[in-house]
Amino acid sequence: MTRRYDSWHSWRVTKQNPDSFISETDVNTGLNQRARMLAQGHQTLSSLPAAILELGSIFSRYGVELALVGGPVRDAFLGMPIHDFDFTTSAEPEETLRLLTEWGGNTWEIGRDFGTIGATKNGLVVEVTTYRSEAYDPTSRKPEVSYGDSLEGDLTRRDFTVNAMAVRLPQLELVDPCGGLDDLVAGVLHTPAPATQSFDDDPLRIMRAARFSAQLGFDVTADVMKAMAELSPRLSIVSVERIQAELTRLVVSPYPRRGIELMVHTGVADVVLPELASLRETVDEHGKHKDVYEHTLTVLDQAIGFETDADGEVPGPDFVLRMAALMHDIGKPATRRYESDGSVSFHAHDVIGARITTKRMKQLRFDKQTTKDVSRLVELHLRFHGYGEQAWSDSAVRRYVTDAGPLLSRLNRLTRADCTTRNKRKARWLQAGMDDLEARIKQLKEQEEVDAIRPDLDGKQIMELLDLKPGREVGIARKFLLDLRMEEGPLGEEEARKRLLTWWNEQQ
Repeated sequence: MTRRYDSWHSWRVTKQNPDSFISETDVNTGLNQRARMLAQGHQTLSSLPAAILELGSIFSRYGVELALVGGPVRDAFLGMPIHDFDFTTSAEPEETLRLLTEWGGNTWEIGRDFGTIGATKNGLVVEVTTYRSEAYDPTSRKPEVSYGDSLEGDLTRRDFTVNAMAVRLPQLELVDPCGGLDDLVAGVLHTPAPATQSFDDDPLRIMRAARFSAQLGFDVTADVMKAMAELSPRLSIVSVERIQAELTRLVVSPYPRRGIELMVHTGVADVVLPELASLRETVDEHGKHKDVYEHTLTVLDQAIGFETDADGEVPGPDFVLRMAALMHDIGKPATRRYESDGSVSFHAHDVIGARITTKRMKQLRFDKQTTKDVSRLVELHLRFHGYGEQAWSDSAVRRYVTDAGPLLSRLNRLTRADCTTRNKRKARWLQAGMDDLEARIKQLKEQEEVDAIRPDLDGKQIMELLDLKPGREVGIARKFLLDLRMEEGPLGEEEARKRLLTWWNEQQ
């Protein structure tokens, strides 16, 4: 019998049962999987572009080592195409620059201070980094870099064993001093050095553990999980931009829930997304309302399932939709109230949640448009509720569309994803209501292009008719016409002029 990896996933399933084992059948399955991975890796690496092999030959001719390293090697064994050509070398940056120039590539000093030189040739982009070690000063936000003297030494300083494999060029020799291939087969994230040392050297690796768990669908070992919990405060010395980049990549990964759960369980979310972690505080032991944290994770899963276009194709992960799903109930802890009848309410949690979302995303330095879009979806996520209870007028549908603007499709998807009730009848009723609303929106669009609703008169026409100069009064008059359009649909210019003049004279 062989001991099971004591990992994050096994913690979820067995509560870290130390007596948990796997059978010999599972061991044989692992051996077969290893053989498949080796075959996949050999096939992918044997098909490397000729220009890449030529680069390896140039370095070798000058007695310099060059190896494909990290993610590209990992992905090759997973049977995935290689998109990034990351290399490590014994050459220092000056010599690397010279050899890349001889290769015929257009070069740039992409990260000279970190020993990295970039180049492009025939549409291929390569980055070559000198063997190195990397550590953080306890009070510094920037890593201190020193050059190493061997490929094996460079690999043992990397973040995880599955990223600590290399293939020497041009001979395509696998170098795996840390057992990365075994961990790849097992589907676990393990650090080459003790996890506490690895994360203390580079605290960003704490975020990378969560991100790779979400990206690869892998577990993390118990020592990695423990180190994440112990050292999560060290993330405070890492630049906000780097943390934001890792969080973004986590959210758009194939399995974001895994990464989020890992962050929350280890306390990393208390540092990065404390509002999300606080959702656990809304667990109600009396069963008066649902578990908001678990509900949020389910909404995230379901939102991913709605990432399709009109033709049923999945264009790619939608960060705005996924982030809105994570943040949509973020205002509930601050708005929870116990009513006199014993019920629980969360009045205005949509508005409060939008403000909290804006503040957090600004602190994480997301761009203005992304912040605005996610916050707006959080603010609007309850707008649909009540549609099935009381028929909306056409003007109410128009206002829903206008308020959502370019976020309409995402808002509808978020609304559908927000239905997590186990009551099948209620779930069918809510989905039918959403179907009906979308059908009405489509009908109104065909009738009057509702997604581009504007007053029947523009600002220039309003100023000419009322003899006004640009200013606040023009905006008030325009709003009056827009409200008319919402309530009654298109009026036509002549009728709009009559109604505006009548209203204006009443105001005077």
